[in-house]
Amino acid sequence: MLRREGLSKLTGRERYVDDLPLEDFLWGATVRSPSPRGRIAEIRFGGGVDWAEFVVVDHTDIPGRNAVYLMEYDQPALAPGYVRHVHEPVLLLAHPSRETLRRAIPEVEVVVDPDPPILDFRVVPGPEQIQYGSDNVLKRLEIKKGDVERALAEAPFVVEGVYETGAQEHVYLETQGMLAYLDGDVLVLHGSMQCPYYIVKALVPALDRPEELIRVIQAPTGGGFGGKEEFPSTLALHAALLALKSGKTVKVIYDRVEDMVATTKRHPARIRHRTGLDENGRLLAQDIEVILDGGAYVTLTPVVLSRAIIHAAGPYDCEHVRILGRAMFTNMVPFGAFRGFGNPQAHFAIERHMDVIAHRMGIDAIELRRINLIREGGTTATGQVIRDGVDRQAVLSRALELANFEKRRREHWVRNSEHRYLRRGIGAAMVYHGAGFTGSGEVVLASRLHVQGHPDGRVEVLAANIEMGQGTITIFTQIVADRLGYDPDDIVVAEPDTHRVPDSGPTVGSRTVMVVGRLLEVACDDLRRRTGLGAEARGAEVREAIVAWHIEHPEESLLGKARYEPPPGIEWDDEKYRGDAYGTFAWATQVADVEVDLRTYQVRVLDFVSVQEVGKVLNETLARGQIQGGVAQGVSWALLEECVWRDGAMENGQLTNYIIPTTCDLPPIRVEFMEVPYEFGAQGAKGIGELPLVGAAPAVLNAVAAATGREPAEIPLTPERLMVLLASDETRGGPE
Repeated sequence: MLRREGLSKLTGRERYVDDLPLEDFLWGATVRSPSPRGRIAEIRFGGGVDWAEFVVVDHTDIPGRNAVYLMEYDQPALAPGYVRHVHEPVLLLAHPSRETLRRAIPEVEVVVDPDPPILDFRVVPGPEQIQYGSDNVLKRLEIKKGDVERALAEAPFVVEGVYETGAQEHVYLETQGMLAYLDGDVLVLHGSMQCPYYIVKALVPALDRPEELIRVIQAPTGGGFGGKEEFPSTLALHAALLALKSGKTVKVIYDRVEDMVATTKRHPARIRHRTGLDENGRLLAQDIEVILDGGAYVTLTPVVLSRAIIHAAGPYDCEHVRILGRAMFTNMVPFGAFRGFGNPQAHFAIERHMDVIAHRMGIDAIELRRINLIREGGTTATGQVIRDGVDRQAVLSRALELANFEKRRREHWVRNSEHRYLRRGIGAAMVYHGAGFTGSGEVVLASRLHVQGHPDGRVEVLAANIEMGQGTITIFTQIVADRLGYDPDDIVVAEPDTHRVPDSGPTVGSRTVMVVGRLLEVACDDLRRRTGLGAEARGAEVREAIVAWHIEHPEESLLGKARYEPPPGIEWDDEKYRGDAYGTFAWATQVADVEVDLRTYQVRVLDFVSVQEVGKVLNETLARGQIQGGVAQGVSWALLEECVWRDGAMENGQLTNYIIPTTCDLPPIRVEFMEVPYEFGAQGAKGIGELPLVGAAPAVLNAVAAATGREPAEIPLTPERLMVLLASDETRGGPE
């Protein structure tokens, strides 16, 4: 099926939030803290501005609770007198002229009496830096399986390693944007977002306003990657406060710099592994510590930490596992949702560590993975039994075959001994990713979805899940067309509008096709049933039955309905962190072939292979695009994307010096799917969106290790870091 919204985007007809026609409106903007921590002593308004022309909002204008609710009520919408990070919102301004507004912002001086900040989550804070409890710990989580200390004490080999990952900016094409206006008594928010109902739930307590008087509509959204999951709630609240105070429509559009310096990013992480093995390389014990930088407020950090520790032991079977997870409060800009939700950090560490183990023990790195790769009936770190019918050994073998792994490894050995300054290497990573929300998350969400039959026989999908470039509209249309035997042109996917569509959950977590798509199938079946048809009815028969139903019920709506029910046999203990963390996992092997220039210390990825098992592939073009896009983002995180910080502020908040790859910087990304349909996903599909990013960074750095004889343990591996690494005396050692 061709992409349903592709032509409107290709021709420029798609109307994003900044394209929506407006008259008699105000531009909104934010005045932010210049300091990472301290008490606001004074706010000074410069004399060169006629402030009578401006709408000014501070924390006293918030009618309800001064908090942007998500998981906690800890993050204020506007600082009430104390700031905890640079760029924290303090005041809001609005004016009819965008240029006048921009000139006014520097005329507002926020004077802060500073307190000592903590800006490095890896450092134990001093007494004067403690801000939360006794240790600045935002969240603790633990997974235990077996007796780790005994297994480590008895293990013939113990290998340790520490791995660090940096922050990553989303760099979606469209920056954050939101409109707010009153339609009678109803406050309407219209903007770029991933989760319309998140915004509703945030605005109700902050504005002290009933849910029926808040309407949130998603505009066409130019990319998200998690960056438009939680942050649009803050932006919506700011726009709403200005609209309520002014009585006018308010439009807030971030420019690229503000978007980069003031919004959430991927959590930096420090992960320590201590691994016990027998003489043959069999894993006996895994002792893992995961530490994340949470930034100044909670946001979605507990969820990110949860997924990180669940995946931290990798796709391997080990009888004794202990994983301790901590997320730390710091005075950095809050970190939040980003494609993969903690799993990329976890897999970078375990897949780099597997190569380190192999080299120290003198075992082939691929063979080490084969020995330990989880098999049917094996258990994960949480005790989840894997019974999905996937041949994970075949996934690994096929990727190696496509990459000509052994041949290239031999060729690189010869070439490296002959070339004066170029070194080549090839590396692999085996990864997995839980699809959908963790543990009881999907049950708590209790997602609902409707399919409406219209009087002319057309069918409309009513769901809160959004299109942000990944293909939701196309896939939903395809699922309905296949289920009901309809022509795609007779299917409409409704604009996500909280006054029209039920809460089908957020567009995150690789859940849209697998979980919501399955609800769509159930709702289609229910629609058929309500018209009196059997499950085999299709096409014209369904259409005619819908038309006939409306003739008999002219005043009623015909809705097929579905509500989430967990697959049978799923059990999860939230307190013990034991059991079935996900309904199913998707699996992948990724192989990178690289060249290192010893003169410039630059790494060039020559070729990349990604083989993944994601259940049934519903639309190969869209699926392939998701894999290639995820790999590109992962390669970029591995080698290029470095957030440079000074006093808690991002110094390189522009695309001139926050480097992302062009097409010239990326290799051919060769994609192949292995299909094992999942019974409880739409048409057998599993989640796909996050999996391809997970293994890219460790595959690339494993290849760099093979090329250079060094063991990189930190990303991004910039030329500067590689230069320091190559100048060190640390080389690959033998068995310990």
